Amino acid sequence: MNNLVALCAVGAERILGNEIKHLGYKLISNAPGRVTFSGDDDAMFRANLCLRTSDRVFLQLAAYKAENFDDLFDGVYSVEWQDYFKKDSKITVDKVRCNKSRLDSEHAVQKMVQKAIYKKLCDKWNMHSMPESGAESNVRVYIDSNEVLILLDLSGLPLHKRGYRVDGGIAPIRETVASVLLQEMMWRRKTPLHDPFCGSGTFVIEATLYAYNVAPGFGRRFAIENLPFFDEERAKILRKKEAEQIRPDVEVRITGSDISSEAVERSRKNAEYACVMAGRALNLIDSSAKIYRPDFIQSDFKDLEAPYENGLILCNPPYGERLGDESQAEELYRQMNCIPQNFPSWQLGLITSHKKFQENFGFYADKLKNIRAGNLNTTFYIYNNLKNSKKSVQKKQTEKF
Repeated sequence: MNNLVALCAVGAERILGNEIKHLGYKLISNAPGRVTFSGDDDAMFRANLCLRTSDRVFLQLAAYKAENFDDLFDGVYSVEWQDYFKKDSKITVDKVRCNKSRLDSEHAVQKMVQKAIYKKLCDKWNMHSMPESGAESNVRVYIDSNEVLILLDLSGLPLHKRGYRVDGGIAPIRETVASVLLQEMMWRRKTPLHDPFCGSGTFVIEATLYAYNVAPGFGRRFAIENLPFFDEERAKILRKKEAEQIRPDVEVRITGSDISSEAVERSRKNAEYACVMAGRALNLIDSSAKIYRPDFIQSDFKDLEAPYENGLILCNPPYGERLGDESQAEELYRQMNCIPQNFPSWQLGLITSHKKFQENFGFYADKLKNIRAGNLNTTFYIYNNLKNSKKSVQKKQTEKF
């Protein structure tokens, strides 16, 4: 069995943990922004292919205590690095995080870890230097309270880069964060879903992939595919197994709108690429089934009315830090108070970093969740039933995921 570490947005650890358990793997521990779990060799590829809310997956190569650079060097040197790299690999210690530890210089730790890796490989392969002409491989180091974690990156590009986004537009929400919020709302595929600020279509597309049970990683490659222990034939089998789980026969009502015609066109293009990706996955099992494209229309949110009695509005409306003018964002939130009237029995899930969203919106959420999305500290506002939302100024308790 292998110990693996999956990264996520800070605050999304519980949701990611549930995903990992659903794949059949055992949780070991978590820390802010990361979840450690155990899995077989298949898990190294399958976690990258299937996890919707993880930003990156690592293989844990070492865990030990180090209070000085000699201990750090010895622990890194003890890893059998020749089993994980090819002789032409370009190895980079891409990030170091030190917290409450005697070794607190991240730059110095980075240099020492790099030195130990190259020393071990040159000793094993009787080389004076590494050619570094091949694929790049990344190593990451965490040191918490003098406990060192040495991790090998299995993902490559961050996992929010699904491969379907042609154009992100201005300040799009990450696909992984969108999936976290979708699951936090406990959305079910039979429930109508609409995003009135669709932007680049992320919420709508992620909901579509979730509804049809399409693994999010079908449209891309992963760093593990460049490593010497990667089993290409086994990966093909795993892809086919996940393709067999796709449910093209389900009925869904997932839509998006935006006041901008450019945003609507952008969303349509991104959705088209995502559905083509799903179609190619179905081709792996010789299926000619199609994934229906979600609908997008150009409309001001103020002109929308609920097409069904119940449903979910999930959105990431423009706000100051993203688009520049905070006063414009506040005016937008005030205008949004028509939504409870137009969608009275619907749920609403909305993410923003604006601290006075509720005061401007005029309605107080049933629950607030903190999540760090990218470099922004944001809050996710959950309204279970808009017609029952209160206009009182009483503050609700903010929780963490």
